[in-house]
Amino acid sequence: MTDLEPDEAESRLRAALAEEGFGILTEIDVSATLKQKLDVDWVPYRILGACNPTLAYQALGREESIGLLLPCNVVVYRRGPGTAVEILDPSLMVELTGNPELEAVAAEARSRLERALSTLPSKPSDGGTAK
Repeated sequence: MTDLEPDEAESRLRAALAEEGFGILTEIDVSATLKQKLDVDWVPYRILGACNPTLAYQALGREESIGLLLPCNVVVYRRGPGTAVEILDPSLMVELTGNPELEAVAAEARSRLERALSTLPSKPSDGGTAK
């Protein structure tokens, strides 16, 4: 959790992800989609599909079907008075495929994603993590 507004948190996160070699391949504005399709108002909520091409290439070389689990999803959404910023743990790639050859790639992806998250200021009440 962070005290930043969702747009500011997303902007800073994008910059931090770029520093770690990730680009954003997909973006889903969940709140806009819910408004358009269901006429429902929802808190600001975005899903970003982050990809590090080098790591994706390494993962695909070890498990062709890994594309089902790519890109790495990151969510940014309003939660109460703050903003939640969360990642899907890349180690799930190993668990879901049962392929231990993905362990090093998943660990590297997780490390880079966590470094990007750590650049966001955290709320004092959440133990000092941005996740």
